Amino acid sequence: MATMGRPRTFDRDKAVEQALHIFWQNGYESTSLSQLKAGISNGISAPSFYAAFGSKEALFQECTTLYLSTFAQVTESLWDTNLAPRDAIETALRSSARMQCERGHPKGCMVGLGAMSAPTEENAGVTVPLTRSRARTRAGITACVQRGVDSGELRADIDVRALATVFDAFLLGLSTLARDGIRHAVMDVSITQIMLVWDASKTITG
Repeated sequence: MATMGRPRTFDRDKAVEQALHIFWQNGYESTSLSQLKAGISNGISAPSFYAAFGSKEALFQECTTLYLSTFAQVTESLWDTNLAPRDAIETALRSSARMQCERGHPKGCMVGLGAMSAPTEENAGVTVPLTRSRARTRAGITACVQRGVDSGELRADIDVRALATVFDAFLLGLSTLARDGIRHAVMDVSITQIMLVWDASKTITG
């Protein structure tokens, strides 16, 4: 007698990874159930999909958790107080640019792209974890700038929030550049240029 639900060969971890790539590429709202069912483990029936994941929203939340615990870790240097604040920001930018241009997954950053593919008002809560992640990164950049001021490396009259926004906006912009096919080598050089903004804000000595 035939059994219902997921086949015995169903690899749930692999399926979540495949779904992550689909959501990463298309965003939540533009990803259809048919795309998910077709893209997961060479196709999955509707009953098997709901048995495994419950709903599209539940699967997206699972994919978001996976992304934030893996790919999104590239900006964790912002919270490493063993690094000089300038180095912490530069490391985050370079690590993020490298990840966004890697082969094997969609280009860009799912967290950054999430700001441009927000769901409709009735589903606004779906992307809250991505919004929180952007806010955390912004706070990390701000903390680095504040550390620079507190240590005397940056001028005391620097507008901390404004300078942090420069780096935050640049980081978010990398996602669009990656999607447009801008090479990593170009981004890497541009990071060298944007870090000159930090240098221009240093305390004048001598």
